[in-house]
Amino acid sequence: MENITIRLETEKDYRAVEELTREAFWNVYKPGADEHYFVHTMRNHPDFIPELAFVIEKDGEIIGNIMYTKNWLEDENGERKEILSFGPVCVAREYQRMKLGKTLIDHSFEAARKMGYDTVVIFGNPANYMGRGFVSCKKKNVGFVVDGNFPTALLVCELVPDALGGKKWMYIPSDAADCCEDIAAVEAFDATFPPKEKKWMPSQEEFYIYSNSSVVR
Repeated sequence: MENITIRLETEKDYRAVEELTREAFWNVYKPGADEHYFVHTMRNHPDFIPELAFVIEKDGEIIGNIMYTKNWLEDENGERKEILSFGPVCVAREYQRMKLGKTLIDHSFEAARKMGYDTVVIFGNPANYMGRGFVSCKKKNVGFVVDGNFPTALLVCELVPDALGGKKWMYIPSDAADCCEDIAAVEAFDATFPPKEKKWMPSQEEFYIYSNSSVVR
């Protein structure tokens, strides 16, 4: 695709990114969306990494973005390793399935390596990320507890080969997304955007299945 630019987000981009995020996620995982509120609050969270907040533009218009926070893995000896998690990552609906999400992820991975990070862990639909080097958390011995509980939607990508060394790890996510538990705050923020209809979509059931199941073998 011609006239594509990837650059770091600046303050003047904030509202455009929030609008993009709202449109991209509306009714996808729940009736309505809260991802745009997460984006809005994430920037002031201590775990946010502005050096990895990228936007992708076409002809000067923002059509996609990706944002990262710090997360951690803890091994059996209680030693912690700082890693990354991204999300939300989104592309405007009219530009989806054009490999722009892949381009954003690959660009941010290269920047993350240069910063010294070697692992990314996300919670997402496996079908969307297998092609980017992510595997089931069980294959890398990463769970919400050491030696057990491997959620289907918990995915791991080693940016550096054998970064996790075959050890057993417990995943400790940032609490940046906890802001979305404040339903009143989410709704108040959403009210500053044009009204949109909230409705059920099949993708919401798919997300429920992935987010409430585990890999047992």
